[in-house]
Amino acid sequence: MKYIAFILVLLTLTACKEDVAQDVSAVSLDPQAVGHFCQMELLEHEGPKGQAHLAGLPGAPLFFSQVRDAVAYIRMPEQSHSILVVWVNDMGADGASWEAPGIDNWIRADTALYVVGAAVKGGMGAPEIVPFSDPARAAAFAKANGGAVMSLDQIPDEAVLAPVALNGIAQDDDSDSDFEQRLRELSRKTGG
Repeated sequence: MKYIAFILVLLTLTACKEDVAQDVSAVSLDPQAVGHFCQMELLEHEGPKGQAHLAGLPGAPLFFSQVRDAVAYIRMPEQSHSILVVWVNDMGADGASWEAPGIDNWIRADTALYVVGAAVKGGMGAPEIVPFSDPARAAAFAKANGGAVMSLDQIPDEAVLAPVALNGIAQDDDSDSDFEQRLRELSRKTGG
């Protein structure tokens, strides 16, 4: 009988448990914020940034050195946690500049407009996609820097997932196969 009473009390407490929603508010950038992929301090790099809030990880978003990286993360199939919301710097916000994109001017990635294909590089040196909340400011940026204005779902995968040339060196499968070929030749020369 005591066992049944214990089970009933446990079920009652479980039923009364109130689910608390996870806070997914944007977090201000500070000197401790580091990029998820590069582990470098974000405030040391120019261009817009991103942050992703994941289910089960309250108050600890993943930060990204480039918006391109944040969008790539959204599209990558191998996620450890569900993405609840992604925030990006609004580059049309008052005071935002390429050198200092802002620490609190966040907009939801799914509502932002992006300039894709502009002649600008992000914090890690790769081509950047540039977020705006104001369509007129996005259009003005595209007119001045090239590119097209798109919503998040219109951004082609190639704009965020394709290899890029850094310092004039293409990062693609050809460099891997060239490396493998040189290893085979070295192995033959050394008798390995």
